[in-house]
Amino acid sequence: MKRVLAALIVGLLAACGRTPSGPDMAVILADKPAAKLADYGLFTDARGRDAAPGVVKYDLINPLFSDYADKHRFVFVPDGRRATYVEGDVLAFPVGTVLVKTFAYGERYLETRLLIHKQDGWEAIPYVWDAAGLEAAYAPVGKRIEISADEGPEEAGAFTYAVPNKNQCKTCHQNGDALTPIGPKARNLNHDGPFGVNQLTDWQERGLLQDFADMTPIVPDAWDETASLDDRARAYLDINCAHCHKPAGSASNSGLWLDWDEDAPVKWGLNKHPTAAGRGAGLLELVIVPGQADESILTFRMASDEAGIAMPELGRALTHAAGVELIREWIDAMDAEAADQ
Repeated sequence: MKRVLAALIVGLLAACGRTPSGPDMAVILADKPAAKLADYGLFTDARGRDAAPGVVKYDLINPLFSDYADKHRFVFVPDGRRATYVEGDVLAFPVGTVLVKTFAYGERYLETRLLIHKQDGWEAIPYVWDAAGLEAAYAPVGKRIEISADEGPEEAGAFTYAVPNKNQCKTCHQNGDALTPIGPKARNLNHDGPFGVNQLTDWQERGLLQDFADMTPIVPDAWDETASLDDRARAYLDINCAHCHKPAGSASNSGLWLDWDEDAPVKWGLNKHPTAAGRGAGLLELVIVPGQADESILTFRMASDEAGIAMPELGRALTHAAGVELIREWIDAMDAEAADQ
């Protein structure tokens, strides 16, 4: 009798597009976001710690700075479907894919953002955890969360953490007329991930990713001092700035394109005048003045936490001291005479 009942439950779940303790395709592809994160079946526990079968933990060689928050990333690709390699861009994920990113300070979970590839494109859906960390609810208007000095990052003290609203998500994820993921490009995944093996190889073996022959682009870890300073700085700008500062990004009209593949120095700021002056430029004249970080708009804006000046504009209330120092070192090391030639 128990076996019959178990088989009946499995059959009913399958009919609803869900496997036991697994992602629910009906909820994933629904027209409206679910009220609770747990409704998607992406985790086996309501607290979002343990991934359900088919949901794979991953990371990026360089994570986007977000107020020193810990980030827990997961990917779900529907059974029988695979992502494909796209040169210089995010992998092409099939419809039904879910990218999950939870922001936390230690055991305190703040928010979980979903990017779901639906029939008509990607949708960004934010969820905010309750104070006890027991449940995450849909939060289209975002939220401001007070972080005390003893529960946040050591570098910060007390501050206000901002969960973006849905429209703000679109600003960073804009790619032309579409909304797309930012991080999971082959070059950002091409390293040993959470399971101690190369993630691209691991994804191929799991059936998440099609083979792509010998195409293995990679960027260095920005904090790996065995790599060149130029490559480390460019890798940092690529993940932290290029999602907006690229030809199809929301800051394309700036003419400042910071993508890893951009090979024209003036496009990534060398001796470049800003398209619009004002308080954001801090009375400085050039985005990057070779050999002079103190005279460069790029470091001025990165070092600020003042609205209207700080860059990136969204996603941080704090200044990333190590990131600013890396870019300062890079600019100071530039040969001014060589840059003029």
